[in-house]
Amino acid sequence: MNKDSLRQIVNIVVLVVTLIANGMATTGQLGGRPTAEVANSLPILFVPANYVFSIWGLIYTLLIAFVVYQALPSQRTNPALRKIGWWFAVSCVANFTWLILFQYNLFPLSMVAMIVLLVSLIVMYTRLGIGQVAVSTRERWLVHLPFSVYLGWITVATVANAAYVLYDAGWDGFGISGAVWATIMLVVAGGISLAMIYQRRDVAYTAVLLWALVGIVNKQAETPLVAGTAVAVAVVLVVALAARWFTTRGSEGWQLAQA
Repeated sequence: MNKDSLRQIVNIVVLVVTLIANGMATTGQLGGRPTAEVANSLPILFVPANYVFSIWGLIYTLLIAFVVYQALPSQRTNPALRKIGWWFAVSCVANFTWLILFQYNLFPLSMVAMIVLLVSLIVMYTRLGIGQVAVSTRERWLVHLPFSVYLGWITVATVANAAYVLYDAGWDGFGISGAVWATIMLVVAGGISLAMIYQRRDVAYTAVLLWALVGIVNKQAETPLVAGTAVAVAVVLVVALAARWFTTRGSEGWQLAQA
């Protein structure tokens, strides 16, 4: 068995393990409590409403589509999939490791797993040249889109995970209120998404952040500073995305992103 075939098989196995772990975590079989309950166990103002976490259903659906596609004999030597290499397997291992650690409230260790997951996704995203290289429609939907959505959500999740770690450690925030820190994190997340809009023209990545922002507005409605900032960031992102589209829709750059 050559290394390309082995990679295809390993990718299938690690995703199946991740799906099983996620199912157990969601139903409370992994740590005794559903993931949503654990997420709501601490008063973190960056956390969105529970329904927002349903995005994992979309993410896993896209990842299943990706894994099926990469497993096809015709894709065994696909240059793009070779660029991803073993990083997808790394991301899956980090994903189900994070699930286990988070379920047992091991927040500092879960942060390590989350960072590994984030880094692996960034590596795949940049190696694929998402938003910067022309690809077929099939590859855009089955390879690029899954990792745009996945990276978008893990960007949000990493910020939230850091908040859990700091709160659990008893950090006083240098005397700054939780609402102000949540506002700062929202602005940082918005800044990252703006960079993605102008450098990558990545609609899917931005759409994920907008989904999270709507959930934060609903969840944190009783904290006007946080909810108001989430609304403001969402508006800025929508305007920036529209402006970027209108200024590049006839240019080579836009065509490269959409080809």
